[in-house]
Amino acid sequence: MSQPRLLGGRYALEDVIGRGGMAEVYRARDQRLDRLVAIKSLRTDLARDHTFQARFRREAQSAASLNHPSIIAVYDTGEDLVDGVGIPYIVMEYVDGRTLKELLDDDRRLLPERTAEITDGILRALEYSHRNGIVHRDIKPANVMLTPQAEVKVMDFGIARTTDDSQATMTQTSQVIGTAQYLSPEQARGERVDARSDIYSTGCVLYELLTGGPPFTGDSPVSIAYQHVREDPVPPSQLDPEIPSWLEAVALRSMTKDREQRYQSAEEMREDIQRGLQGMPTAAATTTLPAANDRPEPYDEYDEDERREGSGGKAALWVLLALAVLAALIFAGWLLMSGGPETTTVPDVEGMSQEEAESELNSAGFSDGDITVEEQNDDEVPEGDAIETDPSAEREVSTDSEITLFVSTGPGSVDVPDVSGMTRDDATAELQDAGFQIGSTSQETSEDVEEGRVTRTDPEAGSQADPETTVDMWVSEGAETVQVPDLSGMTQEEAESALEDADLDGSFESQQSEEPAGTVIGQDPGANSEVEPGSTVNVTLAEEQASTPPEDDDEESPPGDGETPDDWPTDIPWPPGSEGDDQEPEERRGSLVTG
Repeated sequence: MSQPRLLGGRYALEDVIGRGGMAEVYRARDQRLDRLVAIKSLRTDLARDHTFQARFRREAQSAASLNHPSIIAVYDTGEDLVDGVGIPYIVMEYVDGRTLKELLDDDRRLLPERTAEITDGILRALEYSHRNGIVHRDIKPANVMLTPQAEVKVMDFGIARTTDDSQATMTQTSQVIGTAQYLSPEQARGERVDARSDIYSTGCVLYELLTGGPPFTGDSPVSIAYQHVREDPVPPSQLDPEIPSWLEAVALRSMTKDREQRYQSAEEMREDIQRGLQGMPTAAATTTLPAANDRPEPYDEYDEDERREGSGGKAALWVLLALAVLAALIFAGWLLMSGGPETTTVPDVEGMSQEEAESELNSAGFSDGDITVEEQNDDEVPEGDAIETDPSAEREVSTDSEITLFVSTGPGSVDVPDVSGMTRDDATAELQDAGFQIGSTSQETSEDVEEGRVTRTDPEAGSQADPETTVDMWVSEGAETVQVPDLSGMTQEEAESALEDADLDGSFESQQSEEPAGTVIGQDPGANSEVEPGSTVNVTLAEEQASTPPEDDDEESPPGDGETPDDWPTDIPWPPGSEGDDQEPEERRGSLVTG
């Protein structure tokens, strides 16, 4: 049985659990922590494309910056080398659950209240991501999971899909901006998106959960996008009369064509859903178009006064609509008589210099006064070149329209990570994950950093540098050492000179020896040892031996002259009557010595 593919030395891939336009998702086992994880890896056929590499890294950065219970958690990122090509991957929380798309495909119908709770979970995730400056841009049932504990998990933040994705997508300047069935009108028109675009997509998901199908369908992404821009959805209650009127109103309010008329934040939409779940009046019920509430007894939960107020509001709204239609007819007649304003096609100026782009816009009929230049960071477009326009390229607009030209200021600067103390391989991975290129690697001595580990980088750690900047590294080859010279036979003066040349100190002592006096007879450390500069070498010099007088074996010392030998007799008699005559022999010997 073949061994599973191992990523980063710790993630053992098991089987594929999902595929997208530019990535594959595997179930894997984190061998270090012994837990299941999900790993998203860039498709190998796209790995050589720097554009997809950059987009995948941006997704990793966006997802890793979000830490919320309703968002799939990101644990780690890395890069796997396949046939000499780096394949980036993202290690994520593994959720043992099902996507909303799988539930819908199984024709699993949910109660309206449960549908509202799921939508509330999606909005919690969006509320957090929008607060952190990230717009999802691709909210759809396939990107929302339900755990066995009925928790909502939103995934794929910041993803950019390719045009050959199995799910229909719309593009602008080669950038995927969403899935057709859940596309906001501004996305379909190629306009810049904001948090309210996610609100529209969430409304489309809510609509599908209520009715079992998306609000618009068609033979192609273009036809679906046209409906998002031009047509109103069929009110859900016409497809299922059991749908509560307040929930229908919330769905239609979130899908209003004009984003200024939608909920302005995820928090606002959540609050309206919570009011509805608690049986309170919703803000959407008083602002939804009549078609959304064209059903019997739409205000059963309100009292008679509220019913009369609602009827008056509807009448006033019909009057306003009639006036709007009349004004439109008058304006159309004026256009027919005057020939209408002159129109032009917005030219594609992407990649041109700012001067060239402005000249191209002038040639298309836009005056300098209508052109506004805005600068912004871009990882792919060189500094000073045009990124895009708003309205976007190829759109037909009047020549007196205001147009914004976005010019690149180059990639935004990021912090150079501190890789000191890491191995070269770990430091390389850390720098590449941060978006930097690896330059030269040099060696240098270091007393503080272990041999084989990084000592410093250029640019230095903590400094600001643009992504794709080349970073050079220095690796420790250990502390600097010098070789102890062989001092044998040298005089002290010669030894001191040799040690000084080797950047060493000497400590000298003498010892009697048969060698010539004043010459070196020993050293510690020994010759050719490797030591740090400035170390002390202990040197031993020969000293002439001292002369000793010859011994005279024939001369004897008389008793009592000097110390008493041990072999002196102890039985020497004392003269009769003298002091000590009564002493024992041993005591008597002591008396002789001291007497």
